Amino acid sequence: MLAVENTKCDCGHQNSIGTVLCESCGKPLLKEMQHSDEPLEMRYDGVARRSQKSNPNYIDRIWSFFSSVKIAIYLIVLTFITAMFGTIYPQESTFINNFDATVYYEETYGLPGKIYYVLGLSHTYESWWFITLLVMIGTSLVICSLDRVLPLYRALKKQQIRKHLQFILRQKTAYTADIDTDERTWVAQFGEQLKRRGYKVHFEEGTGTALLAEKNRFSRWGPYINHIGLILFLLAILARSIPGWQMDDYVTIPDGDTVHITGTNYYIKSEKFTVEFYSDDELPDQLQGVNRAKKFETQAILYECVSNCSDPLNKPVLEMVKEHNIIVNDPLTHKGLKLYQFDFDLTPRLNGVKPILEDKRTGEIYGPFDLPMKDAALQYKLGPYTLDLYANYMEFALNSEGKPTTLSRDPKAPAFVFTVKGPGLAKEGEPYMYFPMQKDKVKFAQDTINREIAEKIEIRVDGMENVDFSEATTFLNVRIDRALPYLWVGAVFSMIGLILGSYWQHRRIWLRIDNGKLSLGAHTNKNWFGMRADVAAALKKIGVTIDPKKLDNGGNNA
Repeated sequence: MLAVENTKCDCGHQNSIGTVLCESCGKPLLKEMQHSDEPLEMRYDGVARRSQKSNPNYIDRIWSFFSSVKIAIYLIVLTFITAMFGTIYPQESTFINNFDATVYYEETYGLPGKIYYVLGLSHTYESWWFITLLVMIGTSLVICSLDRVLPLYRALKKQQIRKHLQFILRQKTAYTADIDTDERTWVAQFGEQLKRRGYKVHFEEGTGTALLAEKNRFSRWGPYINHIGLILFLLAILARSIPGWQMDDYVTIPDGDTVHITGTNYYIKSEKFTVEFYSDDELPDQLQGVNRAKKFETQAILYECVSNCSDPLNKPVLEMVKEHNIIVNDPLTHKGLKLYQFDFDLTPRLNGVKPILEDKRTGEIYGPFDLPMKDAALQYKLGPYTLDLYANYMEFALNSEGKPTTLSRDPKAPAFVFTVKGPGLAKEGEPYMYFPMQKDKVKFAQDTINREIAEKIEIRVDGMENVDFSEATTFLNVRIDRALPYLWVGAVFSMIGLILGSYWQHRRIWLRIDNGKLSLGAHTNKNWFGMRADVAAALKKIGVTIDPKKLDNGGNNA
């Protein structure tokens, strides 16, 4: 559409620059449109839009870019394509615990996997460029809506009953005839028939020879309500990147242990884990002889940290907030936090030991002292000896350079390194490596590692009563999704918008009689066949029989 500088209509109404049809009487403002017989383009009733400025500034150019439906489609298609790339291989966020992305993709999928990781596709949905695409789509939705809904609202609000003859006769549905009866009576009768068909009818005051009938105007807002829903949906997705709004993680809890839920102020304790297996009689022949879990349950207690939560030197103060027996599909829930039963492991797990310290030179024994596998104290006083904890490895191993490392956070091969001070030892203390499990002492040659100090002291466990094992370990899936309610709200808005725009049509009929000459025009945003049928049926009721097809004034009537 072309903009014109002089936008004051013959009717006296001053229109905004860029207006094509007068906002008041509907007369075409462009000269080339005034001398044409083609049906009028009624999109937004010809009202000016900001994106159509003839001399746009920098901000207007940005506005025009994002208001383009073509640009919006390109952005959506590009986002869909990149989202598809993100499904070629598993995303990093789908793996549990000890996952090294730098080597996994190459080892598992070869060169394509390495390229996939290097390009950043292994974390597509958290990447800055994917989030930028979502932001651009949201911006396009907002600007597209504002650029169109404001002019449309202004056009519908300012509707004049008596429209210009060119406006009426160049509608895609039009009819003319001579009226030889009382004009006011004829218009009133026709209006009454339209009311029976659900139209709201407005008559021109004074003369009563002009009419505006309208129904289902609300359907015009359907696409924009749909846009609001999509915008809410996108905002909810972006809100998941806010710390604490979204989590999908896993936590491992040995029986009787209390574990911190990373990223929250909550701790979870497994009081007791139980599992029930199917008997062979309950299983088909091909599955008999194999343990199949029928029901597994964790008696859990959820705690909230109320003090010393981030203090590594002091034990956190916990307050119980909820107890719940977690089974499959029955999670523990609290203020948006959900803990689902995910898996279990019946392999006995070492929780802690109570070792003693023996002075081999005198035969004196000191202890026992509590040594948990996790969160061990930093210092122990045993008679004349002091043990300062220097390092703690949950699964001890030596890396390629021969240096100590840990392979996991689970105590599969625990090792402790103490700096021991006491009689006969160096003033600054001497290092002592202690392996609680006998198999690890042998495997890693504890006495050989400790050298001279191994001849002076020994840390060991006397009797199985000083060893604390858990019978089972449970794995819980931790989920937080504070954005989910907003996703549902967005989905509801989108559905309402789709229904409004799909099942109703905005229909308008304009009519005027000038010196016995009837001029009628009608417009709808879709379903022209129904529009013409409404006009023909109302005319028939007042004695004018006409084939609805003859009301077709040309143009695209899809």
